[in-house]
Amino acid sequence: MANDELPVQTLDDPLPRYADLLAVIGTEPRLRIVRALIAAHPEGLVVGEVADALGMGGSSLSHHLDRLKMERVVTVERQGTFLRYRVDMALLRELVNWMASECCGGTAG
Repeated sequence: MANDELPVQTLDDPLPRYADLLAVIGTEPRLRIVRALIAAHPEGLVVGEVADALGMGGSSLSHHLDRLKMERVVTVERQGTFLRYRVDMALLRELVNWMASECCGGTAG
C-alpha cells in the first residue's frame, strides 16, 4: 500500500464503534458524569447523587445519562424509586487498550 492510501475498513473494524464512544463521552457534561461514575465504581450513583456532585439540573442530566446509556457507556438499575447508574469499566478499558495498542509500533506498554 502506498503511503498516501488509507487502510480499508472491514466489518469487524472497531474504529467506528470507538469513534462513536469518544463522540458521546467527548462533551464536557458527559465527561464530568463519566468521571463521577468512575470515582464511584463499582457501586455507582443514583441520579440525585450525580446531580448534587455536578450541580446539574434534572432535565439536562437526564438527557446526558440517556445518551451515555444508548452507547452503553453506563448501565442503569432501578432500585425502588431510584435509578442507579454505573459506568461500564470493561468498555472503557477496552477503548483505552485499543487506543494504546498502536503505541510504539504496536507494543503498548
